[in-house]
Amino acid sequence: MDAQANNSENIYRTLRAEILSLQIKPGQPMPENELCGRFCVSRTPIRAVLQRLSNAGLVTIVPYKMTTASLLNFEEINQLIYMRVAVESMVLRDFIKTYTPTQLEKVRYVIRKHTVLLQGEHTTEQFYALDSQLHEIWFAAISMNGLWRAIQKAQTNYTRFRMLDIVATQHFSAILKEHETLFDIIEKKDEAAVEPFVRKHLYGGVERLGERLTTEFADYFIKQ
Repeated sequence: MDAQANNSENIYRTLRAEILSLQIKPGQPMPENELCGRFCVSRTPIRAVLQRLSNAGLVTIVPYKMTTASLLNFEEINQLIYMRVAVESMVLRDFIKTYTPTQLEKVRYVIRKHTVLLQGEHTTEQFYALDSQLHEIWFAAISMNGLWRAIQKAQTNYTRFRMLDIVATQHFSAILKEHETLFDIIEKKDEAAVEPFVRKHLYGGVERLGERLTTEFADYFIKQ
């Protein structure tokens, strides 16, 4: 990969990470000239990067007018949560039936890492990364890695919604307690408790943010 292509890839990854973590907020303008100045490049690589971000659903480009970080689509987010509840409940039930002591220890270990993380300084991105790492364990354990990757690829809206939930409510300890509850469900092989827990866990952000979605953060969403 030549230097120009490598630079473009770095710019893409930087902007993608900033959009997903809400450092660049939904609806926030992303002027080409400012990005050129920031990254010390011409308009050509910036336009190529913005097109990639547009293809990924992360920016909205209005030709000859402006480019902004794309707004969140709550209807799409709600449908993805619905899908995640159905899929992850099934995956967890299969995991409970087949997990090995080593796989159970992986779950315990990631939860322990969450606990240690919260005892010191940490970023929202670090916390979210561990959260994703935990959920990935049961998909990998039953050889559903491809399904997990497909979910990750499809959930750019939901990722930003989760980040909004974490940043706005600072509910790190509450999520940790939910993960500890989930560990108990897994360890006890309580299949009947899986779907109610997953539903509560994945819809938690909608409940926590509540009316703030239509007041404080209304400008982050596409008007329905």
